[in-house]
Amino acid sequence: MKTWVMMRHAKSSWAFDLPDRERPLTERGARDASLVGERLSTMNFKFDKVCSSPAKRAFDTALLVTSSLGIDTTSIELEEKLYDFSGNQVLNFIHSQEESLSNIITFGHNNACLYLAKTLGRYNLDNLPTATAVIFRFDVSLWSQITDCECSVIIPKKIR
Repeated sequence: MKTWVMMRHAKSSWAFDLPDRERPLTERGARDASLVGERLSTMNFKFDKVCSSPAKRAFDTALLVTSSLGIDTTSIELEEKLYDFSGNQVLNFIHSQEESLSNIITFGHNNACLYLAKTLGRYNLDNLPTATAVIFRFDVSLWSQITDCECSVIIPKKIR
């Protein structure tokens, strides 16, 4: 069994003239990331690996969520393939994970997250809100063998 929690970064700000990778979270984004992290902490996941896109908004989301989970934030690995908006690089990254890893959490971006939620998780809505966690549980022994499965989601607006 392989479990992947894929999280879309929390709400970010467009208020500053910054490159895309440097956009910060809004106050609401920070609150939503912590809220989703607190909900995930009640699910007793033991993550073998935590990876984030190098974009500031994704990494800051990862910092807040891992803090809520009681995970050492220095264990967050930055992964360029998670700075992806189509989903192809993200999926290649997941397929390449070591067999010994059972539970992974990643922090990335739309439209990659929505695409993967729909194609792998049978998610049937047309939007994946910011700070939403998508939980995939694959009945396989190798990450390279993952296919579609039912997913569950934690949407901040529904748990506020």
